[in-house]
Amino acid sequence: MKKRNENENHGKRRKILIRVCTVIVIAVATIAVLLSRSCQWMLKTWTGLTMEELVYHLNTSLEGTNMDMIWDFVQYCVTITGIVCVLLIFACAFLRKKRKIYNSFLSVIMVLSLIMTGVSVSNVWTTLDVSAYANNQSEYSTFIDDNYVDPRDVALTFPERKRNLIYIYLESMENTYSSTENGGAFEQNVIPELTELSLQNENFSGDDQTLNGGYAMPGATWTIGAMFAQSTGLPMNIPIEKNSMNTQESFFPGIVSIGDILEDAGYSQTLMIGSDAEFGGRKLFYEEHGDYNIIDYKYALENNMIPYGYNVWWGYEDKRLFDFAKEELTDLAAQDEPFNLTLLTADTHFEDGYMCEDCPDLFGDNVYANVMACSSRQVSEFVQWVQEQPFYENTTIVISGDHLTMDSDFCEDVPEDYTRKVYTTYINAAAESQWEEYRTYTTFDNFPTTLASLGVGIEGERLGLGTNLFSGKSTLSEVYGYERESQEISKRSELINELTSDIGLEQEEQTEQGTTEEAGTAAEEPLITADITVGAYNTETNTFSVNVSNIQSSIEPRSILCAVWPDGDQSVIKWYEMTPSEDGSYQYEVAASDFEYRRGKYIIHVYAMDAEENPYLIGYSYQMV
Repeated sequence: MKKRNENENHGKRRKILIRVCTVIVIAVATIAVLLSRSCQWMLKTWTGLTMEELVYHLNTSLEGTNMDMIWDFVQYCVTITGIVCVLLIFACAFLRKKRKIYNSFLSVIMVLSLIMTGVSVSNVWTTLDVSAYANNQSEYSTFIDDNYVDPRDVALTFPERKRNLIYIYLESMENTYSSTENGGAFEQNVIPELTELSLQNENFSGDDQTLNGGYAMPGATWTIGAMFAQSTGLPMNIPIEKNSMNTQESFFPGIVSIGDILEDAGYSQTLMIGSDAEFGGRKLFYEEHGDYNIIDYKYALENNMIPYGYNVWWGYEDKRLFDFAKEELTDLAAQDEPFNLTLLTADTHFEDGYMCEDCPDLFGDNVYANVMACSSRQVSEFVQWVQEQPFYENTTIVISGDHLTMDSDFCEDVPEDYTRKVYTTYINAAAESQWEEYRTYTTFDNFPTTLASLGVGIEGERLGLGTNLFSGKSTLSEVYGYERESQEISKRSELINELTSDIGLEQEEQTEQGTTEEAGTAAEEPLITADITVGAYNTETNTFSVNVSNIQSSIEPRSILCAVWPDGDQSVIKWYEMTPSEDGSYQYEVAASDFEYRRGKYIIHVYAMDAEENPYLIGYSYQMV
């Protein structure tokens, strides 16, 4: 009897052990599949991804992320993982009575899972060169300290008649998109107008008569980092998330930028962008370094430049940006002082960009190619307009990509041995290149080169980490090689540590908790949050419901409105006043008949209206019809 009880207990323990092992094996296999698919998706989505960019993406909030990208991740990674998990559970249930086969099955699954995990991690480790990144983060280099030239120590001589400057940052614009015969990597030229502009003017290719551009160094591979690098000749290596400088009270107060130099020289300066300038600290940087007049998406709304509630892509599209820029230039040219107008486009932002109503369909299903081609045409038409104006004779135009594209597949067929650089051209510059050879340079070199293009004499021909490309002096990339320069800039620097010593992590954490939009301005902007849910589309009634609940607000909303329009056509926007319920929530039933039963994605923005009828955006969502 005792022996039988022992056998029964042993059998129970064995069953429990097998169940625990089964759960562990299924869990490990599920995680292995999810990890493997996630690694594949990551490297597929961000071609040419670096460890620096990965850290940036991991630290960036999902707010503002393209929903199509999120769904792509779910379909590519989560769905497959779920299917594999279910199949494993069924397989275990089917084989559990066949002990030997079952045990072998679990062993094989465990081994395969560990191998899959090892291969995935190894692939990412090798592709992103994690070892080098880790070493660079802990290793100090004197490269920046030794080569940085402080503009305060340099004599700058402006011409008697100061030239105007128009500086255009093109989102994600590369030379790569041009044809191979012109120095690009594509069989068909996607940016023919921009190619012609670069070849007809100065891109520092010497006698090669081909496209040339700057390397985007570490610390300059996202928009505000690129704008900072081209304005200061320094990488934006900061101890917080890369787009969190809007949480700070100051933006590198210890540096001198081109904005500071032109402000001291008496320039009127304006930054125009179609998105919210506060994002990434752009407003803070340009106001602190050059006292720029900021004309962004918020400014356009407040000054009735765009219709009430208008919002596409990141704010308003590039065609409006260039129209507004023409009006602004006309006003600036009528002033007595020289001007600096800086523009930043957005339609070519990843993923796939934004096709406005004026973009022709030249490349079929390749939406991003259509967007790039449209941008090329719009920029060229804007430059032609400027060239027809009386002020052009004394105006220099600089056009530069901010960084390489982060679109998932647009450059996936580009040969590995092709060197990708940002688009660059200097138009109507007051200087001529002293080099006949094809130059190797980075976007840091734009800083002194832009000043030289205005006819400014630069003692020693260097500022920041940049070199005046019109001069006969070698760039740091030409002296050390751009590979070594990139490696050294990735390392820690005493100078950068000193310049970033005032950056407070506490301020960033405060913003992440939602307690403030921008350091020091919490009292100025009312905080309104709510849960927005959109019901499934009812094919019988051709309607879908919008529900707003759990409203938390520092003001008493007078009403709640929702704005609805078909994606890509905000001209037919409809505003609906939502119906309140006793529990404090709001609802509205949107009818597709209001939009002539259009099929596709519908964009939904929800606003709270205060007593003075001022709108405050609560949030947004969408629905497929």
